[in-house]
Parts: sequence; structure tokens; C-alpha cells
Amino acid sequence: MGEEEVAAVKEILGFDTTESFVIEPEIFEHVRSVAERGKEERAEWEKSFAKWREANPDKAALYDRIRDEELPENYAAAFPTFEAGKDVATRKASGEVINAIADTFPELWGGSADLAGSNNTTIDNAKSFIPAERSTDMWDGSPYGRVLHFGIREHAAAAIVNGIVMSTQTRAFSGTFLIFSDYQRPAVRLGALMKVPSIYVWTHDSIGLGEDGPTHQPVEQLSSLRAIPGLDVVRPADANETAVAWRTMLEHHDRPAGIALTRQNLPVFAREDLHADADGEKFASAEGVARGAYVMADTESTPDVILIATGSEVELAVAARQQLAEQGVAARVVSMPCREWFDAQDQEYCESVIPSDVKARVTVEAGVKMSWNDILGDAGRAVSLEHFGESADYKTLYREFGITAEDVVSKAQESIAAAR
Repeated sequence: MGEEEVAAVKEILGFDTTESFVIEPEIFEHVRSVAERGKEERAEWEKSFAKWREANPDKAALYDRIRDEELPENYAAAFPTFEAGKDVATRKASGEVINAIADTFPELWGGSADLAGSNNTTIDNAKSFIPAERSTDMWDGSPYGRVLHFGIREHAAAAIVNGIVMSTQTRAFSGTFLIFSDYQRPAVRLGALMKVPSIYVWTHDSIGLGEDGPTHQPVEQLSSLRAIPGLDVVRPADANETAVAWRTMLEHHDRPAGIALTRQNLPVFAREDLHADADGEKFASAEGVARGAYVMADTESTPDVILIATGSEVELAVAARQQLAEQGVAARVVSMPCREWFDAQDQEYCESVIPSDVKARVTVEAGVKMSWNDILGDAGRAVSLEHFGESADYKTLYREFGITAEDVVSKAQESIAAAR
């Protein structure tokens, strides 16, 4: 539209064609008065708030702690430890962690996108955040409820959690299956962009979920989520790693995190700092999770090969290490639950875990290897899944798709040969 046409339109609409971007004086006056009115209302609120603080010193102290992003006193003691020798799905361990710390962290609340029974996200002794008149035989409603019911709305669940954390002093989480993180991705990405410390709980984290089939089996999700800048993706290997992962996520206030958890049971490894009376080899403390990766099982001298695994596949790396030892091959096992936390460590620590002069490396993860190429280098090999899954029990799927201890051993031998 040319200048003459614009002028004609303005004249028809009654605009003064000689002026541009005109704001009437009364609009300025109204807007400026809002600030003054706000000052007055704020002053009145401060008076009432001061009275509340005086009448409720304990609640005021709690408010101050949460506002200042301080963690509760002795909070680490609230996190559970798990007995070695038992098999526990990390989704179940996560649920036990949430309930164990619920009283210590009253600011923590959340729920599931209609999968609470599978995600293990319910705070058992808490009411639901629904109107009391909407209570059911299963859910007791209260305006102070801590259990959120998002409905079958994965995107909305992540967006709501972002909004809660941005607009309040609380910490909130949402739960769904890892495959449905695809629906959540825009909200998760915005959470990372805005540095919102939301927590996304993702269960059924691999083809290990079994008979639900390829539509529900995540293959590329872990790598695609790791590609989001500012998002921590955490995949613990057992119950005690899960507890340390939750603690570390709550210690961070400047970015979101997603925790990927198994449907299938995993062994609880005997740890040198927790299970002194357990039989057999004791593995390194799960406290290493807080640094993103750690040497879980080592060799007496420089390792011939480094086996780097996450989540349920750490068990395979541990078994492969034993098989390699029987062949005279020294293998180090590195559990790497969070690439982002590890990448934030200093160079000295990273070198102590994955020495640059040990080129023989095998990554073990039941998903595409895309996010491991930088660690593998030229000589490294990946035990991965570069195609969609099938419908079968998880043990069959892992065997048929080459994700076993024996496959880790074979890849290790290939990598050692390539590194020579």
C-alpha cells in the first residue's frame, strides 16, 4: 500500500494524517497512575505480610528459605539408600525417593499425565490439587494438595510445571513415558531456554519396556533431548544412582532436568560406601552421579578398554568386564548418567574418568549412538540401536538386537584392535 492509500485509509478512519504513533495524554496519565496505585497497594500488602510473619515465625522461615533457593537443613539425610542384591526398577526407586523426601521438601509437588501408577509420581500422604468437592474415592482434593493430575496432556503437563516454577517459589515435576517427551518438546525446550528448574520424570526409558511395541519404545529420544542446550538428561543405573540423581537435580536452580527411568527391574549394585557386608565385589559410590560420570569399576593398571554405559545397560558393561577379564583384557566401567553434568567438570576430573590416551572405548546404550560420537573417537565402538524396536519381552529384544554383555565384549575387542 502506497503513501496515498495509507493517507486515504487514515482519513476514512478519522485519523490525523499529519501525525504518527500518537498516544493521547489521558492514556499516559492513566498508565502513570497505575504505578502510584501499585505502590500504595504494595505498602498495604507489606503491612499485612509483616503481621503474618510475626504471627507465623516457622512458616515465615520456611518461606524465606524457599524464596532464597536454599535447601533444607541436613536435606541429604532424607534421601533413601537401597539394599544391595535386590532388583528394583528405577521408576520404582524414583517413587520411593519422592515419598521419602516429601516432608523435608514441602516445596516439592507434582504428578503425572494420566500415568501415575506407571510413573510412580504420587506423593502418597498428600492430597490432590483439585477442588474438595471434586474428591473421589481414590483422590482427596484440597487447595493445598501436592498431587497434580494433568490428564492425557503431556505438552500441557510440561508447560504447567514450567509456569508453576516460574511464578512461585516451589519446585514441580511432571511424569510421563520417555516416548511422549516428543509431545512435550516445545515446553521442555522453552524451560531450557528460560533456565526454569523444572523436573520432567520420564519412565519406560528404552525398548526394555517390552511388549508395548515400537510405538512406545524410545530409540532416538535420549539423543534428541541431549541436543537441547541447557537441559540435563539423567539416566541412572540403579536405585542408589536414582536417589543421588534426584538430590542433584534439586540442588540445581538454574536449569531444567529430565530423568529417564526403567520399567524393568535392575540389580542394586553393592557399593563400597553403603554395603560393607555384601558379598562379592563392591562398586564405587553412587555419589559419583553428581559429577555426571564416574569410574564404577576399575583395573589395577591402565585399562585396555573403557566401557561407558548409562541406565539399564550399566549392568551389561559390568558383566562384559568380567568376561573380558577372563580373556586377560582389563576393562574399566564408567557409569555416565548425565552427559551435561560430566561436561561441566574440570578437565582434570574428566581425564581421570576417561583418559585421552586410552582410545579403545565402547559406549553401551539402548538407543541411537548419535550423542556418543565425540567420546568414541575413531577407534571407539557403540553398542546401540539404530532402528525401531519390536513387540516382545525385553530380554528377547536385547538379545535379538545385539545389546548383551557378549556384544559389549565383541565391540571391545574390535575397539582394542582399532586403537593399536
